[in-house]
Formats: sequence, structure tokens, C-alpha cells
Amino acid sequence: MAHLTYRSGTYRQFDPGRGRRLIRRSLQFVAPYRARLAGVSALALTVAALGALQPLVLKFVFDTLTRHGELRTLALIVCALLAVEVARTLAEGWLATATWDLRLAVDYALRERLIGKLNTLPMAYHQGRPVGGTMTQVNQGVTGFLTAFSEIAFNLVPAVAYLILSATALARLEWRLALVVLVFTPLPALIGAWAAREQTQRERLLMQRWTTLYSRLNEVWAGIRTVKSFGMEEVELRRFLSGQREGNEIVRRGVRTDAVTGALRGFAATLARLAAIAVGGFLMIRGELTVGSLVAVLGYITGLFGPVQGITNVYQTLRRGTVSLEIIFGILDAPDAVGDRPDAITVARVRGDVRLEHVTFAYAPDEPPVLSDIDLDVRAGENVAIVGASGSGKSTMMMLLQRLYPVEHGRILIDGIDIRQLSQRSLHEQIAAVYQDVDLFNETVRANIAYGRLTASDEEIEAAARAAYAHDFIMALPEGYDTVIGEHGNRLSGGQRQRLGIARALLRDAPILVLDEATSALDATSEALVQQALHTLTRGRTTFIIAHRLSTVMSADRVVVLHQGRIAEMGTHADLMQRDGHYASLVRRQTHGLLLPHAA
Repeated sequence: MAHLTYRSGTYRQFDPGRGRRLIRRSLQFVAPYRARLAGVSALALTVAALGALQPLVLKFVFDTLTRHGELRTLALIVCALLAVEVARTLAEGWLATATWDLRLAVDYALRERLIGKLNTLPMAYHQGRPVGGTMTQVNQGVTGFLTAFSEIAFNLVPAVAYLILSATALARLEWRLALVVLVFTPLPALIGAWAAREQTQRERLLMQRWTTLYSRLNEVWAGIRTVKSFGMEEVELRRFLSGQREGNEIVRRGVRTDAVTGALRGFAATLARLAAIAVGGFLMIRGELTVGSLVAVLGYITGLFGPVQGITNVYQTLRRGTVSLEIIFGILDAPDAVGDRPDAITVARVRGDVRLEHVTFAYAPDEPPVLSDIDLDVRAGENVAIVGASGSGKSTMMMLLQRLYPVEHGRILIDGIDIRQLSQRSLHEQIAAVYQDVDLFNETVRANIAYGRLTASDEEIEAAARAAYAHDFIMALPEGYDTVIGEHGNRLSGGQRQRLGIARALLRDAPILVLDEATSALDATSEALVQQALHTLTRGRTTFIIAHRLSTVMSADRVVVLHQGRIAEMGTHADLMQRDGHYASLVRRQTHGLLLPHAA
């Protein structure tokens, strides 16, 4: 039976060696908690020892009562048994608490690393993966690893200890019965090993199914307006339920397999018990075994097969855990092409001189370049408009300036410093951006404005809102600045969202500003207010304006015209109109569409 693993949309053969390497690498997640893990293991060993002691106490009880049969002796024995059970119960309670404390600590540390890594990975990584799928993978990966970790750290050590103690006690009680039991002992392990392959493959298939299913569900909810507009609610519901049924069928088949293997393992333990009763009864008839010894042997058989099955479960859990580790290390090992250099520098505040030198960029090695040999020198405080048809590379140029994608060919300098030499944090503190679709969060207006500067005072937040012509509509909201505006700011109009984005940029007070289609989706009234706010925002800052509507860039100090990834023209609006080149053609196309109805 081929053993396959799902990765990046395809299946590949499972590599046991790779699984072992992943497990060894995973030790780094628990290494900081070695002392606590040692304490939990010691406590688990104590619980195992107390459990192994119980059959011996029962042997003493029955053998003593057989010889003496006194009430006083029975009372003492019962008290001793009670003491052992109380001690074991207290130890088990302490163990459960310590186990969960350690598990939660590892969970926190692992999520910190994963989310931290995901937050620093470049845009190319996130754009190639659905948000819902990434969330599902993180949750399933962490949960799967913690299950495997708990199984090994908290069950393996006591299971092995109990197994050794039980086998030793059995051999000392009656070696012939020990041999009978040992004949059946390997059976649960063999059955578990046989089932492990199917369980591992099932885990992979389920991971693929849930990732795909919840990626789609996330997209549906994010685009719920479109879903409703086209009346696709039932279609999407059926699509989701179909995927859920497929996942449930995988689970159902797995449950049947687990039920069969579980029954077979239980039957092996029953056979061992029956064999021990038969042989033990025969020895008792011959006077070679006491009642107490037989009771103790039966007690150890019950306890013996539990650890054997526990060790088998550890093996199965490890096999399934490799699926989770593949996800975890798939994220942690993802290349970060825009990561900080070891010698990255920080700057307090730049003047705002920006220079692009022979910048060429393609989103993938096998794709044609989006930008080709771009040379551009922008002075501090200059207002530069970048125009061109869709796909000409306008937004890409600005994303490279912000190092949202790596600059691999050519270089970009700010105040003469290559941006690759700056720490990402330092670079991003120098740039503020306002996009066509402002990213707002399901928090208060105040929190959204202060998102780029969390230490801002209420007075500073209000001043930024006033400068962005947002204060009046904010005060008209039910709770003013403390109004929660919904996911993506869906309780606000487009113009209101844009003005909050401008207020956020004003509060950040960065020397370089990027306006990417900041007014393209607004009506005339909203655009007039936003343009007033933008006039305030751009004053004294190096500003890059990306716009399709050329009426918004006529006042720029310079217009850069991109065509098929290259700079086709550059100059003021008036100069470019006089040249009657590509820019003038773009202007005529737009004004023709506006003037044609009047001509009619």
C-alpha cells in the first residue's frame, strides 16, 4: 500500500527517515522546559509505581485473610489500600495539573513562533495561500504536535516504567504464568503497527480536506455581499456540506478501522487473562500457587496490557504527528526573502530622497518581468504621480519601495541608503500608505486611527481626524471615537473609511507617503473631502500618487508614465500634454469618455 503525503497541492511518498528528522527537530520546542518536563516525568513515575504496588497489596490481602481471617487484619489491610489509593489519586491530580501547565506553555511558545514567522513572511507567501487554509493548518498543526508531545512526554515514560515493574513482579510471582502472558503481550503492538499506516494516511487526507474546505468558507464569508447579490447562498452551502461529508466519510472509515483494531487489541488482553486463569487455576489445584498470587497476576495482566497499548498508541501518534510537524516546519522553514540582514541598521527619520536604480522585478522566475530597468530619482518633499494602464507595474513599484517584495535586481535607496540595509521596522516607520481599500479592523475608531502609533494620545488622534476631515462624521457615530466599526470597517461608507486611513497616515507622520488609488472608488462629494485631507497629508512629504483617474494627478510636481513595465515618459502634466505621447493619449481616452455625451 503506497504511503503518501500531501504537500503544496500534490502527494509524494512518505519518507520514514524524514519523519525521524522532523521528530528530532521538534525537540527544540520543548527544550526550554526540560526542568518542568523532568518534574512531570518524576511525578508520572511515582503514579506508575503506586499503580504497580496495588496488585502486590492485593496478594498480601488475600494470602493473609486465607491464613488468618481476622477482622482486625482485614481493617488494617483496607486502611493500607485506602492510603495507597489516596496517595495515587493525589499524585494523579497533581500530575494532570502539571501536565496541562506544561502543555499550555509549549502551545504558547509554538504559536508565538508560527504567528511571528507568518507575520514577517513576504507578501508573495501570503498571496499564494488562502487565509482560511493557513489558519486551519496552524491550528491543526499545533494541536497535532501537542497531542503527540503529550502522548510521549506524559504517557510513554510511566507506561514503560509500569511495564518493567509489572513484568518483573510477574516473573517473581510465578515465572510460568509470566511466560503465558508474554506470549500474548506483543499482539496489541503488532495490531497497532499494522493500523498505523492507515491512520497516518487518513490524517494527511483530513488535513487536505479541512484546509481546502475552510479556505473556501473563509472566501465565502469575506465575499458574502457578492454571494448574496448573485443568490449563491444555497450553492455555497451545498458546496460546504459536500466537502464536510467527504471529510466525515474519511473520519467514519477511520473510526471503523480504529474500532476493529481496538477490539482486536482488547481481545488479545482477554485471551491472556483467560490463559492465566486456566494455567493459574491448574497450579492452584496442584497447590503450587496461592489465591493471592493468582489475584495479583490477574491484576498485573490488566495493568500490563494497558501500557503495551499505550506504547503502541505512542507509535501511532508519532506517525500521525509527522503530518503536523510537516506543516509546522513548512511554515518555519519558508524562505524570507525580505528578512533583516544580521547587520541591518536603523534610522530615526530620513529626509525622504528616494532613488530607484535599474530595478527589474518579476513575481516568479519563470514569469516575464513586471518592471524592467526602472531608473527614478525623487527629491525629498517632491510630489510624484505614477500613471499607466492596469498591469504596468505602478503598485509593484511601491510595494518594492516598502520591501513587501524583495528587490533582487537593481536597488532602491532612501537618503542614499540601500533599503536592504535597513531593518524592516525602521524602513516601515519612514513610510505611510493609504490604499484604495483601506484595511480597517473590527475595533474602535480610536484604535484604528492609532494603529500605526499605539502610544498616541487622545488629543493627537483627534487632531489627525480633524486634519483628515473625519472628526465630524466620527462624532455623529453612536459612540464617537469609541464606536466599533465592524470587520473591514463595514459600518462606514467608502469615503469615511478613506478618511480614517488618511488620519492614520497623518498620525504616523512618516516622511514618505504612498497613495495607491486613494480616491478612485469615491463619489464626487466624498472625493472632494478626501482630496482636502490629502492636501494636508502630502504637505512637506515625499509623495507617490498612483491613480487611474488622471484628474487627480494634474497638480503633481512630476508625472511618471509606466508602459509595459518601463518608464515611457516623465515630466509635468503640461509638458507631457505638449509632447502628445503616451500620457496625452491616456488623458484623451478618459476625457473622450466624459465629453462624448455632451457632444451628442
